[in-house]
Amino acid sequence: MGTEKVMRRKILPYNPKLKSLSKALRNNMTFSEVLLWNELKQKKMLGYDFDRQRPIDNYIVDFYCKDLMLAINSPVSFSNNLNTSILTSKVNNS
Repeated sequence: MGTEKVMRRKILPYNPKLKSLSKALRNNMTFSEVLLWNELKQKKMLGYDFDRQRPIDNYIVDFYCKDLMLAINSPVSFSNNLNTSILTSKVNNS
């Protein structure tokens, strides 16, 4: 056995109240999110694993790669962004 160094992933905090909203967002993706997800899922992007609609702290990012600690938000229309902001605000205040 060699001297292999194992990198441990950092556990990111998240607001548990956002879990149901992130699930709803996964079920109602925009067309641009679907197109990007088709390229990221099943480790198609250089073998990296991505999550979609991942809660991180008090936010939900569209796509997240744990190994790279990379968050991606796809462009959305103002109305979708506004609706998400309103829902997030309601969740945080409940």
